Amino acid sequence: MNIYTANLAGLLALCGALFAAQGRRTTGGGGDGNDLDTKENKVTRQKKNEIEMTKPPPSQRAFLVVYALVMAADWLQGPYLYSLYREEHGVSPSVISTLFTTGFVSGAISGSFIGSVADRRGRKAACLVFCVAYAASCILTVSSPAVPLLFLGRVLGGLATSLLFTVFESWMVTDARRHVGGEGGDLSRTFGLMSTLNSVVAILSGVSSEWLVGVAGTRKAPFAASAGLLVVAFGIIWTQWQENYGETGTKTKTGSDDKKTNKSPVDGNSKRVWAVLTSPRVLSLGLASTVFEGSMYLFVFFWTPALKSVSSSPDLPYGVIFASFMAATLASSLAFSMVSARHHASLLLGILGGSAACFFLSAKPASEQSAFWVFCLFEAAVGMYWPCMGCLRGGLVDDGIRAQVYGMLRVPLNVFVVVSLLLTGNGDAYGNVFLVSATLLLASSGALWIAGR
Repeated sequence: MNIYTANLAGLLALCGALFAAQGRRTTGGGGDGNDLDTKENKVTRQKKNEIEMTKPPPSQRAFLVVYALVMAADWLQGPYLYSLYREEHGVSPSVISTLFTTGFVSGAISGSFIGSVADRRGRKAACLVFCVAYAASCILTVSSPAVPLLFLGRVLGGLATSLLFTVFESWMVTDARRHVGGEGGDLSRTFGLMSTLNSVVAILSGVSSEWLVGVAGTRKAPFAASAGLLVVAFGIIWTQWQENYGETGTKTKTGSDDKKTNKSPVDGNSKRVWAVLTSPRVLSLGLASTVFEGSMYLFVFFWTPALKSVSSSPDLPYGVIFASFMAATLASSLAFSMVSARHHASLLLGILGGSAACFFLSAKPASEQSAFWVFCLFEAAVGMYWPCMGCLRGGLVDDGIRAQVYGMLRVPLNVFVVVSLLLTGNGDAYGNVFLVSATLLLASSGALWIAGR
């Protein structure tokens, strides 16, 4: 057993221990030793425990199934996109860099309007459009080496990514609040489960994509599998999801007094969106999400050359290393559910500060194994980040304009990544990139602390 296989085994054992601890925490109980409890209080507490143990409504279970499918479709193709372009389509590295940049530019442009359209026309409809757009992107990517078709595939991929990280969460939060007492139940638990699902799916997808390539003998196989999963997700959304809208969409469908007052609901919502986006707390969260998620995308691009620069082995087991990263993410996702909801803001500050430390250490790694474990720590921060940010944004943004705000928050993220890629050029600049990311993460944590006070 080599060192990376042993590392992966240890991380998976940690995940198993955390999963077992969660099971004991959920089913454990017993009296609290308080003799002053009245019968009424005990009944109330019993009902509360029963509610906590109740399964989510069918629509939320359908959402989790769809979420697992669409994330699997995303993870399956990710590891082989570059190699498909380079090895099978024969595209030059400079064109590949431009293709990746095109995807982020498309995401930035579509993010500026996609949320507003989803709020007006329906979030379910937007999720269906995602399935179609991403499946078309997969087909265009594998069908022909013609560069114009590859660029069209990246444009659709950027549009689909904006939809994936905008409308699905918006639909889920609104649907949860509609079905569970107007409050959405324990959204913290839902976001934690989403993060855990994403990590598990990522590990399985990495193994499955490697198996598919081995069986089919072509790097096109994972993309075909992704398209198939998206077709299944489309069917579940179509048959089991209910539509929900933002305020402009609701008014458009049900009618309102806007005609009497000659006031456009779209204009009114535009002012509300602007007011939310410019509020100190949302601004600080937007800065944090831009810097953290942008650094995460850059990390995906640069971790390979960074690790290779301090490795004595000519051929690293990238699949095992990737699975180890995802296991670290899964472990932190499992640990997230143990954190009280009132600690989310403090937790996000810790995530930003810890990630900054990881990037500082990664700029000049001391050894191969030290670099590996620092990268695992950053991936653990990623596992905590997603549910934490989801809970914080869910509490600050109204359902009526949620998709619009989420879409606008992704615009600076895509611009950040595009500018970073254009300035760095190649993987040899990872040290400078990590130092800049660390500095920006510290600055965003400071802004978040000030806004919190």
